[in-house]
Amino acid sequence: MASLKDVGERALVRNITNILRPGPFVGPGDDAAVVSVDGGKVVASTDMVSFERHFPSGMTYEQFGWTAAAVNFSDMAGMGARPIGLLASFAMPGDMDESALYDMVSGMDQCAEYCNTHVVGGDTKLGPGIIVGTALGSLDGRPPLLRSGARPGDMVAVTGRLGGAAAAFAALENDIGDDYSLLPLLVPAPRVDEGVALSSSGAATSCMDLSDGLAEAARSICRASHVGMEIQMEFVPEGGDVSDICSRTGLSRTDALLYWGGDYELVFTFRREDMPRLRSDELDFSVVGVVTNGDGPYVTEGEERTVMKDACY
Repeated sequence: MASLKDVGERALVRNITNILRPGPFVGPGDDAAVVSVDGGKVVASTDMVSFERHFPSGMTYEQFGWTAAAVNFSDMAGMGARPIGLLASFAMPGDMDESALYDMVSGMDQCAEYCNTHVVGGDTKLGPGIIVGTALGSLDGRPPLLRSGARPGDMVAVTGRLGGAAAAFAALENDIGDDYSLLPLLVPAPRVDEGVALSSSGAATSCMDLSDGLAEAARSICRASHVGMEIQMEFVPEGGDVSDICSRTGLSRTDALLYWGGDYELVFTFRREDMPRLRSDELDFSVVGVVTNGDGPYVTEGEERTVMKDACY
């Protein structure tokens, strides 16, 4: 059989899902699971970060801890859930100074406070430098936001601005940029309030977080909803320093906005007639395209229309 590296993360998840027995719950294939408990519903998600893949030069241990929490709370946001707790397990090298671990815990707690919840438990073991988080959330009676509800004719929108994390990484690699331009990468902000607002509005037909990039999220929603998308590059909102950093470092602006990931924003679809309802909720979002009867996501940039690549950096 092929190696894990050759198969790739997304294909592995699909293959694992095919092995698991189906159950009466929202499970693998969305940003989080939704499980019924005593008449209510608990939203649960787990994610991990490692020194090898998620600790760029210039990041502090405190920021690494924040990021470990943020990746999990972002999954709550993608489901429209309100976080109610975070469990964290640490596998850290035995020769690490204990203060580094305390800084990571502090960073996680600060992110939990930002999301109006707490770190409620966890575990520690010796290991290569990995944090595994498990976020718990509540829908408070609202329906969950899923990837599978998009329909042809729906509008495609994103919250906030994109490309900031990719630009920040390029800035660090080239020793340029200021503290503000590095924030999207070093202190990503989960869009929990926006996710809850989308779920409360009843307008969103599908939703997903953008931690793996707009292209990957668009592909996932298209796959789950059996639809296509047409994305207009000129409408994709970019962070304030993205163009400048791209021009100074050689980073592709298109790659930064579509493929890099690390932007903890949300992509969602909604019916055209619900635009006034979303605007009245004072959500910061931009319409970037439309759902079609096609076979996947396409992007138009200038006069060129191409299939969104299956790539995430």
